[in-house]
Amino acid sequence: MLRLISDNTTIKFIKLKALSFTFSGILSVLAILSVLFVGLNFGIDFKGGILLEVRTGNNIAISDIRSKISDLNIGEVSIQEFGVKSDYLIRVERQKGSDNAQQVAVEILKNALNKAFGKDIDYRRLEYVGPTVSKDLISDGVMAICFAIMAMLAYIWFRFELPFAIGAIIALLHDIILTLGVFSILGLEFNLSTVAAILLIIGYSMNDTVVVYDRIRENLRKFKKMELKELLDKSINETLSRTINTTITTMLALGALYLIGGQIISDFAFAMLWGIIVGTYSSIFIASTVLMFLNIRRSKESES
Repeated sequence: MLRLISDNTTIKFIKLKALSFTFSGILSVLAILSVLFVGLNFGIDFKGGILLEVRTGNNIAISDIRSKISDLNIGEVSIQEFGVKSDYLIRVERQKGSDNAQQVAVEILKNALNKAFGKDIDYRRLEYVGPTVSKDLISDGVMAICFAIMAMLAYIWFRFELPFAIGAIIALLHDIILTLGVFSILGLEFNLSTVAAILLIIGYSMNDTVVVYDRIRENLRKFKKMELKELLDKSINETLSRTINTTITTMLALGALYLIGGQIISDFAFAMLWGIIVGTYSSIFIASTVLMFLNIRRSKESES
């Protein structure tokens, strides 16, 4: 069996707590400042705009459509496959001005498609995503993330105890803040796919954290007199091989999606890649290390 990390590592993770907390604190502050003062590059889902569903001939590829509408000067335009292979969704950002400006943009788009492909284009659906709907999508996305965090808090509290739940939530907030920060700093599009990626990151990070917490709880029962710092280091090292192997395997799959998955999925894959990196880091250096500062009831664990 291939092992990238030895099962007998003795890395002093807790000894690095000051360095890791300082590093994470600086990154988190930069991320928060960027989100507050630079903001997020919201996609059409959150800014509002035009949605056009078309069915094309089998000989028309998505790259052909993109090349014909990329220079229409109607703002951001995105295309993605929808349903069968020849169906596509075309999204155009909301135009400045009244409803008439939205209709003008649609006519420009249709004229370009008709000129390029003629009878091979069938317009099946046209929708306008107004500012009210986009605001609802933003609030729904925020609520979904908040509910996921609260559900994780309740789960860890029920399965372990409150100090473990606090440590897990601190790690999750760390991962979410850094993910929002990197999207803000790099100017990447933030859309519903990104919200889905954040929810997946929450699940992945929590899974890593639970693996480490299980080993900590087990060692609390086995080594009743071991110093807490030594016990935490031992627990992290014992699960390190599994954590690194899982992370690298997942990153290989996501790396393929990012490199060859196309423009539509690239931001989603990047969010997942970044989230897995910071999620793995937080499981090792944040979620476990923060237990040093919390009141773990060792006597209760020993008597279990």
